[in-house]
Amino acid sequence: MLYSVILPTYNERENLPIITQILHDTFTSAKIKYEIVVVDDSSPDKTLEVAQSLQKIFGKDHIRIVSRPGKLGLGSAYSAGLEASSGQRIILMDADLSHHPKFIPMMIEVMDKSSKTKTGKVDIVSGTRYKRGGGVAGWDTFRKLTSCGANFLATFLLATGGASDLTGSFRLYERAAIVKILPQVESKGYAFQMEILVRAHNDGYKIGEVPITFVDRIYGESKLGANEIIMYLKGLLQLFFTT
Repeated sequence: MLYSVILPTYNERENLPIITQILHDTFTSAKIKYEIVVVDDSSPDKTLEVAQSLQKIFGKDHIRIVSRPGKLGLGSAYSAGLEASSGQRIILMDADLSHHPKFIPMMIEVMDKSSKTKTGKVDIVSGTRYKRGGGVAGWDTFRKLTSCGANFLATFLLATGGASDLTGSFRLYERAAIVKILPQVESKGYAFQMEILVRAHNDGYKIGEVPITFVDRIYGESKLGANEIIMYLKGLLQLFFTT
């Protein structure tokens, strides 16, 4: 089975080589077939050139590149990456080293073993910061309160099948599930991840979880700002009244 990792990038030239190497080592040691799909939105720091260099090193069978003319949004980046991918299972994660690939084999194990359980096959495995064994590192108090508050509101107001981390973006999907869900999602920014799980639950897909440690980025700047928080709240209220 082939696993496709979709990495949307914008100004990630320092992080991309590191996450690529860790992904390669993780998949290789676990004897898992993989490809990495880099979706770059014309990064001013020349992330595209770095991706092209990595493609020469790891080969076109392991590194695929989608170059876009500008910042067109996370949802469309996932869609573009999905269209360029070939894997039967899809992994969505950040390229900034916040998500460590070491958790991927655990996610795969949860998905594989779920078919043998009474509760039935899991279609999505989400990395969670909010269950025992999960957490965050490198965040200040404001960022922690913002994340916890956003997640609490979402889990309180929305039906998501018991998922504990609605705002996280580190997830493993069966291809059929993400292909069906993604076109339905209308939210932008951080609300995008939340809506994916809401739509998945509404469509009858089952969600499993693996505790992860989220580590704040080392290189580059966080995309979280006041505008993203406002967009999230608008998206949350829209989902509450429409789903």
